[in-house]
Amino acid sequence: MTRERVLRAAIRLADEGGIESLSMRKLGQELRLKAPMSLYNHVANKGDLLDAMVDVVVSEIEVPSVGADWKAAMRQRAISAHQVLLRHPWASLLMVSRVNVGPAMLRYVDSTIGSLREAGFSIEVADRAWNAMDSHIYGFTLQKLNFPFAGEEVPEATKNLLPLAPPARYPYLNEMGRHAMGRGYSGMPEFEFGLDLVLDALERLLDRA
Repeated sequence: MTRERVLRAAIRLADEGGIESLSMRKLGQELRLKAPMSLYNHVANKGDLLDAMVDVVVSEIEVPSVGADWKAAMRQRAISAHQVLLRHPWASLLMVSRVNVGPAMLRYVDSTIGSLREAGFSIEVADRAWNAMDSHIYGFTLQKLNFPFAGEEVPEATKNLLPLAPPARYPYLNEMGRHAMGRGYSGMPEFEFGLDLVLDALERLLDRA
């Protein structure tokens, strides 16, 4: 038994049943421990377990290389983070609601800020840029994970809801609804579309500076 094995088992349980389903008792059963209290040889408590799980998830995100093209690095960082957080649907909320200071998180943040600083952003703007990008990553990911319809359900759901927005009263909403009934409409904007808006704005800010 190792701390890594405990964390991997906890992540597997959270991925399968949600973070609410994770308990020390269930984790002990998953690991087939005869003495469940032996878990505390590897994690101090439930909070320590959650923080360590988040750090394992963060370690899966591609870290930007300091000194590389900042825009390409930030774009790949964001795409990687979004993909990782979709694989672990429980992690986004923990990342924004807990103080995460594990080694993977510290490296992730330091490399992000370093990439922006070496590109020429001031420390003040680098801080704002990092937070703007992460707001898009976490916000979009949480919206996607909690969207009430699966992609293929959106056109039919929109068809049923469209009578609530008659064109005489809500002309633009009705127009959008009819657009959403089109083939292949998922109901979610493209992640990279919003990301590029943020990055393009940051590039203009850097050029002006």
